[in-house]
Amino acid sequence: MTIKAIPLPKLSGFTERDGSWYAEEIPLADLAKEFGTPLYVYSKKALTEAYQAYDKACVDGQGKRRARVHYAMKANSNLAILNLFAKLGAGFDIVSAGELARVLAAGGSANKVVFSGVGKSTQEMTAALKAGVKCFNLESIPELTRLNSVAGSLGLKAPISLRVNPDVDPKTHPYISTGLKGNKFGIAYDDVIKTYQEAAKMPHCEIVGIDCHIGSQITEISPYMDALDRVLDLIKQLDASGIKIHHLDIGGGLGISYTNETPPAITEFANTLLNHIESKGFGHLEVLFEPGRSLVGNAGLLLTTIEYLKPGETKNFCIVDAAMNDLMRPAMYEAFHAIVPVKSNSKAPAVTYDIVGPICESGDWLGRDRSLSVQPGDQLAILSAGAYGFTMSSNYNTRGRAAEVMVDGTQVHLIRERETIESLFANEKVLPA
Repeated sequence: MTIKAIPLPKLSGFTERDGSWYAEEIPLADLAKEFGTPLYVYSKKALTEAYQAYDKACVDGQGKRRARVHYAMKANSNLAILNLFAKLGAGFDIVSAGELARVLAAGGSANKVVFSGVGKSTQEMTAALKAGVKCFNLESIPELTRLNSVAGSLGLKAPISLRVNPDVDPKTHPYISTGLKGNKFGIAYDDVIKTYQEAAKMPHCEIVGIDCHIGSQITEISPYMDALDRVLDLIKQLDASGIKIHHLDIGGGLGISYTNETPPAITEFANTLLNHIESKGFGHLEVLFEPGRSLVGNAGLLLTTIEYLKPGETKNFCIVDAAMNDLMRPAMYEAFHAIVPVKSNSKAPAVTYDIVGPICESGDWLGRDRSLSVQPGDQLAILSAGAYGFTMSSNYNTRGRAAEVMVDGTQVHLIRERETIESLFANEKVLPA
């Protein structure tokens, strides 16, 4: 089989120099030696540049903020990353009480938090109301009714926004499409007005916004424009009926380059949407962006060490110490990640491998049909792993989750210690004798 050269994603925090890969100014090989593998590595420079690309569009020519970034932290919820974004001025988009606790522990402000998700429990609503979150994005009348009751029991008024399902095709993987009629998310477009009218009758809910999120890893701007026009039309109808909307939450979902994808540049993308909102006469609205992947995806990678090279009858296997429990995206979505040797190896011939982990599942693969010149003991870097990498990891096969480090120029910070085997069953009990 002849394998074509695979284009690498566009990266700012990671570079290849004279046959060795670096995280900013530190060789990846040095990080693997110091901290072991599997190891998640993040670039502070790349995280900061991605945030600033959004922030640049959020400030007009007079320096007045007309929009705000609310980081969708399900993409990567490490406290150090949350703390960095909080210091840069970000708000946060959360989907659980656990994520709210992380924001607060990382120095974020509750009044910059938007609480999304279809299944908020009474306990989660209570915690968010007591903390004083900016807004609840609600997705059904039963959820609205419950929040009204919980807020009333606390003597509070809940700021709310309804999530619109605009029935717009985001042209992405079906598992990460959220704005079509068949998806579980949001309120059906034709039911939005009457649902807002129901909300207006709730004594312990205050309507403040409207929300829309159509999916993830979207690499075209046209689905956003289609959804935006549908939501703006709803705002006009709501205004005519006496219901005032103060902010427009247009969600996130902008894709990144994993190989040769060409999503719009962040600042251009954000400016296009903001300018369109203003051109339609809605420039008075506060606008919320909820990026996740586009902030962290290409700011992180996963380091792994080759354990064995196993030739096969129809496939050659490169068996590494990382696995599907460390990076679930290939097994779950058949997602592609570029994979490169940390250091070039001139002694090894180029061979086509499937890169697989040690987990007892045929679905435990990280890359297929990759041409590599490697030997056992060499390290590989799995690129574009900053989003939905660690946050989706598990302890399957009683494997401790990876350590995480953040590189800042010539400095490296351990931001999560590797889990020990003993810690995995520390909360378990055997039956009494």
